[in-house]
Amino acid sequence: MLPLATAARMKELDRRAIQERGVSSLNLMENAAQAVAQAVWELLQPEEDGFSPVLGSFSSMIVMRKKDAPPPTDEEERQVAELREIVESKNTDPTPRIAVFCGPGNNGGDGVAAARLLMGMGPCQVRAFFVGDRAKMTPDEKAMEDKLTAAGGRLEDFSVDMTDRSTLEATMTYEQQKLLTWLSTCDVMVDALFGIGLTRPVTGVFRTAVLQMQSRMHCPVVACDVPSGVNVDTGEILGEAVQAKVTVTFTRGKPGLYSGPGAERAGEVRIVDIGIPWELEHQMFGTLPRLEVVRQPDSQLPCRPRSAHKGDFGKIFILAGSEGYTGAPVLAARAALRTGAGLVYLGVPRDIYPIVAVKCDEAMPFPLPEDCSAVLERARGCDVALIGPGLGRSPGAEQLVLSLLAELDMPVVLDADGINALAGHIDVLDRRSAPTVLTPHEGEFSRLTGCALPIRDRLSAARDFARDHGCILVLKGQGTVTAAPDGSAWINASGNPGMAKGGSGDVLAGMIAALLGQKHLRQERDNTPELVTAAVCFHGLAGDLCARKFGEYAMLPSDLIDTLPEILRKWTEES
Repeated sequence: MLPLATAARMKELDRRAIQERGVSSLNLMENAAQAVAQAVWELLQPEEDGFSPVLGSFSSMIVMRKKDAPPPTDEEERQVAELREIVESKNTDPTPRIAVFCGPGNNGGDGVAAARLLMGMGPCQVRAFFVGDRAKMTPDEKAMEDKLTAAGGRLEDFSVDMTDRSTLEATMTYEQQKLLTWLSTCDVMVDALFGIGLTRPVTGVFRTAVLQMQSRMHCPVVACDVPSGVNVDTGEILGEAVQAKVTVTFTRGKPGLYSGPGAERAGEVRIVDIGIPWELEHQMFGTLPRLEVVRQPDSQLPCRPRSAHKGDFGKIFILAGSEGYTGAPVLAARAALRTGAGLVYLGVPRDIYPIVAVKCDEAMPFPLPEDCSAVLERARGCDVALIGPGLGRSPGAEQLVLSLLAELDMPVVLDADGINALAGHIDVLDRRSAPTVLTPHEGEFSRLTGCALPIRDRLSAARDFARDHGCILVLKGQGTVTAAPDGSAWINASGNPGMAKGGSGDVLAGMIAALLGQKHLRQERDNTPELVTAAVCFHGLAGDLCARKFGEYAMLPSDLIDTLPEILRKWTEES
């Protein structure tokens, strides 16, 4: 697991390092720039990662003329020839071309320093562009510009504004055309416009710079700290955002690089140490609730005790299924068994029991009795209850869910219609003392809370709900967020779009219930959040293995269950 930090926390950490510990801000900037320059240089090595610069071809769009326009003048023909030469020279001059876009803040200073360092790393053409108001340039960035100038470079002003495309052709100067033509031939671009401070939509010349980095399909972008246009705390896209191939982020990861649309824009995320004292970081974050990204489990599963029997590995009660939804209960039960549950009792409505019974070999299905007290008695004999997969939303089903929640003194996992039953009855959840885990997707979370879709800040939404209602919330989606009542949260980085199929959530719910029910996995302190987080990660890792085996289009939720043995065996201690 990798620790994360919000923008506010990172700004405070930087401030304290510089003002209280005497760390040189210029040294921090140099270290950040070195990591960015190294990432750029690696992208220019085709034999190492398969990157191959695209040879230029002249675009007539630059010199498109109206049909009734007079013949070009000698000067216009000279300009066309010069523009063509810029592009076609790529076929004869293999020297890499690198563009570095720098904003007026310290993130821009990182870019200016990276441009200087790249000039000294080998043969390349490096051009650094200043975007914005020079009056807002920070002292550190100005110091880096002086170093760039001393090294023979120049920080050029970038003033092209594509906000009004209808007048762009008429207002663009020849020098601006030359600039855009050269940019079209770049091999790598560096995004150092904003960093972690952006909270409003990108506009004006900044938007033009972002669009330049977006439009070069074969030109990878290295982003400094965060792709410009991405809200670093939420992953929200602020109008337009850079699509990075590599994001070099400093000291700690940032939530917006792993959750929401920002996760797609970040590309490969590299977290680099730039010289913040470790003890200061520990002092600041050591007493705060955990905020981490999970790429793989925090530790391996312990070996199962040799003297244990099936009851020690959890008796799981599952309430699931309805007419037309016979697959959900079976998937949940199979997933629970594959994740180590000792016994799985599967209660389904009587009218679908014959279908479910045929599909189950290891799980023990039974038709639900009409008497609610009999269902409660059956559930009380188990260690964990999973309620909701495919259950339906009939009044009887909703009342049964609420009764079980109110009466059961054991961990309960609520999924799908189990969550829907809580809408308007959140007080039932609030009165529970035993651990409760909710696993909604955004639509179910919206029905439960009334929040608008799409959820702009998934991390805060999950943390607030978990804290306010004393539960574990698993907000599913890209960068699934697991939040605990104490404010701790984990963003899952495993998984892929091939898992976005009906039934994947049922598998996850069964896996969570199975881990919660195994006595040897529980600790003296309540480690429910950690076990839930592990289940989410295993689920994503199984999905990634399925994608490698079958492809994202063809993989099925049942394939997740079939690949669990390989995943769990890898993450189990050897005896």
